[in-house]
Amino acid sequence: MINILLKTIADAIDINQADRELISKLFKEKKYRKGDYFLREGDVCRYVGFIISGVMQYYINNDGEEKTYGFGKEMDFVCNNESFIPQKPSRQIIQALEDCTLLVISYNDLQIFYSEIKNGERFGRIVIEQVFVQTLQGLNSFYTDSPEIRYEKFIKEYPELVQRIPQYYIASYVGVKPQSLSRIRSRNTRRD
Repeated sequence: MINILLKTIADAIDINQADRELISKLFKEKKYRKGDYFLREGDVCRYVGFIISGVMQYYINNDGEEKTYGFGKEMDFVCNNESFIPQKPSRQIIQALEDCTLLVISYNDLQIFYSEIKNGERFGRIVIEQVFVQTLQGLNSFYTDSPEIRYEKFIKEYPELVQRIPQYYIASYVGVKPQSLSRIRSRNTRRD
């Protein structure tokens, strides 16, 4: 499992054998059952995870209604940076939609990664920049795109998730009720 993470890191920065050994010590395997929380509302996000298998959902509880704003799948990093970086309580929730296996690194161990791995801080910057761009794209899409376009973007961004997660999570992500998503899907099917 660690080899998948090491390859992902090595694709972004140069790492030597000593770096590989340190990374292997800093990241720990953690399993989550379907429904388990990676992060609960009000808790401080203390880990960054790398998903080996499974799907995680990012959402906010808005007066008892779940508002999904993202998903994490295999080979994605999972974290709430808004909580993790300043070590402050989270408004967001991250929950396993399937049984998941992750490699996690604590806040303190990530500081070791940054200081001991030659290009560790560069790797962190690359990951944060990707998250930042995805967040801005999602925000812009929410305000400017119709639900139909957001659904089409979901299919392009997460094609493998369409059959893996319940439709009501997809509807929440798109910003519609499940019945409206059914109509959008049937219109898309007729056009194809």
